Amino acid sequence: MVFTDSHTHLYAEEFTDDLDAMMQRASEQKVSHMFLPAIDSAYHEKMLRVAMRFPDVCYPMMGLHPTSVKDDYQDELDIISDYLANASLKFHAIGEIGIDLYWDKTYEKEQVRAFNLQLDLAVKYDLPAVIHTRNSMDLALGIVEERRDPRLRGVFHCFSGNVKQAEKAIALGFMLGIGGVVTYKNSGLQVVVENTPLDCLLLETDAPWLPPVPYRGQRNEPSYIPIIAQKIAEIKSVSLAEVAERTTRNALSLFKVG
Repeated sequence: MVFTDSHTHLYAEEFTDDLDAMMQRASEQKVSHMFLPAIDSAYHEKMLRVAMRFPDVCYPMMGLHPTSVKDDYQDELDIISDYLANASLKFHAIGEIGIDLYWDKTYEKEQVRAFNLQLDLAVKYDLPAVIHTRNSMDLALGIVEERRDPRLRGVFHCFSGNVKQAEKAIALGFMLGIGGVVTYKNSGLQVVVENTPLDCLLLETDAPWLPPVPYRGQRNEPSYIPIIAQKIAEIKSVSLAEVAERTTRNALSLFKVG
């Protein structure tokens, strides 16, 4: 039985002092694959160093996080294009990209533009898109739907929508990323998981953020993936082994690993 963390920021400064120990804990919990979403050019080298340090475990993505979209977003997208064009580097997704209207709406138009341009990159390079939607689920779903492009696929990371939105995302060819929030009382995510086939779910931590109960309020890390999987197993009345096997299969298929 092995698990996959489909979304974890292992290069964040929160892991600077104990990365090796944290990776060992993940290994002990049988978390065998970890996918690293990009943020912006300030973090690219850090992310790639972690991926090169653990090449059989860590798999990098490339993209511009919506909260990093500012006046210079086109410069950031040019850097991303250069990375993707580099044949010596392998990226497994365009991510994380999307729209975040929680903190600040100043750059909403730029976020929409950057999101569309990076969806273009996902199609160009035949890569899945890893989509961030905070206070923007309907907007992001609408953008993907308007494109009507069957080549688009990916995952709505840290899914926070309702059952209807989940069904729409799946109909558009996307999976749902389920993390520690599913263990939070009254999160509403349990109903979505109950009504979503396992074949459409990915496990994720979004570490170092959003840890599951009983670690809420602390730093998150990939070794907590089995806690999330156990909650999903309880909701869907299946074994932990089945959740591990099917969500790992989903992730490796989507990101083309193995």
